[in-house]
Amino acid sequence: MRIGIFGGTFNPVHYGHLLLAETCREQRGLDEVWFLPASVPPHKQDLVLVDAAQRLEMLKLAAGGNEAFRVSDLELKRGGVSYTVDTLEAVHAERPEAELYLLIGADTLADLPNWRTPKRVCELALPTAVCRPGSGELDYEPLAAFVEPTRLARLRELRVEMPQIGISSRDLRARIAAGKSIRYQVPRAVEKFIETAGLYR
Repeated sequence: MRIGIFGGTFNPVHYGHLLLAETCREQRGLDEVWFLPASVPPHKQDLVLVDAAQRLEMLKLAAGGNEAFRVSDLELKRGGVSYTVDTLEAVHAERPEAELYLLIGADTLADLPNWRTPKRVCELALPTAVCRPGSGELDYEPLAAFVEPTRLARLRELRVEMPQIGISSRDLRARIAAGKSIRYQVPRAVEKFIETAGLYR
């Protein structure tokens, strides 16, 4: 069993998130992709998030219809700052037989050595970097300090290329606050949920 672990604030979830998850599922042969909304992201502790239950519900609406997608409230139940290593430890304890793939953006790869216990993160899961077409080679050398050579060689092979899609949650929040349309940037069910709940106004 190969499980992709995809964390984030998903504030709100959009088609870029879904495309990344599906591209990784296809290119890396994943059986499932788990979306794990953060309670409090370490690098965005000052970010104002909508209610956790609402972010979770939007994810469930967005992921519905794809049998390989799962939405987990593991980080929300744990509360506090959501450190990836704690999440991976919990998923590993629940599914010890599974091979875990940590889905991250190419920019996040460079910051990985600064995470809490990055060595353990790379033992529990295979960081799988997602790039845009033509983005060039990724620099895995910073990981060499705590990842053994054969595993590092495997990480280099896990690179995923996805189509370029210029959607961000920050831009969507700004559009909503300005009364602009977000149609075709988020699933219709998510759009209606945001509208009905009056989020990001």
